[in-house]
Amino acid sequence: MGYGEDDLLPLSALQHLLFCERQCALIHIEQVWSENLFTAQGRVMHERVDSGVAQCRNDLRIESAVPLRSLRLGLSGKADVVEYHRTDAGNLRPYPVEYKRGRPKKANWDRVQLCAQALCLEEMLHCPVPEGALFYGKNRRRQLVLFDDRLRRETEAAAERLHALIRSGITPPARYAKKCESCSLMNLCMPKVAGAGKSVGRYLARVMTEGGG
Repeated sequence: MGYGEDDLLPLSALQHLLFCERQCALIHIEQVWSENLFTAQGRVMHERVDSGVAQCRNDLRIESAVPLRSLRLGLSGKADVVEYHRTDAGNLRPYPVEYKRGRPKKANWDRVQLCAQALCLEEMLHCPVPEGALFYGKNRRRQLVLFDDRLRRETEAAAERLHALIRSGITPPARYAKKCESCSLMNLCMPKVAGAGKSVGRYLARVMTEGGG
């Protein structure tokens, strides 16, 4: 199955989906967004990285803010950094690097997002991308990510789930969990009070109407 240009969804939505399907729907269906300290720090980190200026260091070429697209997965976006490493055969092999504000996670949210970048690069450049790295701001270290068959299958399945969610146009019901406390949409999502099928957008519009705003 392939997608057209008009069907492409943001690559970053994969991380939203895997963190919380409701958060993903609020952002990408209801167009709701709010920033907190964590998202602000992450945005600043990405702005510092995404200069769009290419650099060359010996046999290493580094490009930032690299446009990405996959018609197979129906995704588009940007890679924070793509390094091009010289192989033993003399070819340049893409090596995506994604920058994250916090610490490494046990869940695969970040690894899936990075793997999606690799799949985009493979489709665009017609060359294998076997590994990449996640750079975490808290410990200032890189975490190697191998794009094995299992992670690739998980990434492809996540892309299918993302398209199915957006096509449905339905925001999943709120379910409170500990991770909700770090979500910038906590006060808009209202996971402790919002019921199944309730639209945050319609709720906010109703509140504004009732309050004369």
